[in-house]
Amino acid sequence: MKAIFSFLYQWLIFVPIFVVLTIITALTVMIFAPVFGSRFWGYYPPKWWSRFTCWLALCRIKSSGHENLNPRGSYIFVANHQGAFDIFLTYGFLNQNIKWIQKASLRKIPLVGYASKMAGHVFVDNSSPAARANTIKEAKEEIVDGVSIMLFPEGARSHTGKLSRFKRGAYQIAYDLKLPIVPLTLNGPFDVLKRGTLSLKPSRLELIIHKPIPTEGLIEADIPALIDKSREIIHSALWERFKD
Repeated sequence: MKAIFSFLYQWLIFVPIFVVLTIITALTVMIFAPVFGSRFWGYYPPKWWSRFTCWLALCRIKSSGHENLNPRGSYIFVANHQGAFDIFLTYGFLNQNIKWIQKASLRKIPLVGYASKMAGHVFVDNSSPAARANTIKEAKEEIVDGVSIMLFPEGARSHTGKLSRFKRGAYQIAYDLKLPIVPLTLNGPFDVLKRGTLSLKPSRLELIIHKPIPTEGLIEADIPALIDKSREIIHSALWERFKD
């Protein structure tokens, strides 16, 4: 009976409302961000879209560690990537003005791709070294006046909920700009919507904001140790079943 209710709720209530909210949010960003700037219009409409999505999915949200951040500071946020709801959890409840480093394939999604561009998010282009360098250059241009960058250093959603290898890109940006790295641990998105499925399961979602790791005074040879340190911090706060 519970499975039938979940199926009906997902397809008769969640999906239609989510689609409408997505269209309204995308159109709002597309109309207002080019005119009034993306600092407000590229952040707050998607933030509330993300919050409503989590609530609409009947998820219970817990976030902690906000006291570790300066609301007006700029950071490079790095988080584990358990599932699609990582985006909604982080965007909705981090309470920091962030720009995303996104896969180039997302640019092709109707409305959402163009709205992301207008919001100031950066699309990753790995077609060549020059293209990758340009991606990093675009990301750096967005980090002004308290705006931060958000990345998933694993690069793709987990198949198991556990951590995989972290890539260097986020840490290179942090090193070049001398901005603190802030590790985020995300628990629960793997349960809500697993990679490769369309079955939505309401669950607990937890966002843990760790203390910033300064990059001032580091040399480029320190980047691998910085990667390892942030990964260890993220891993330490995972629920036990998501640990190795």
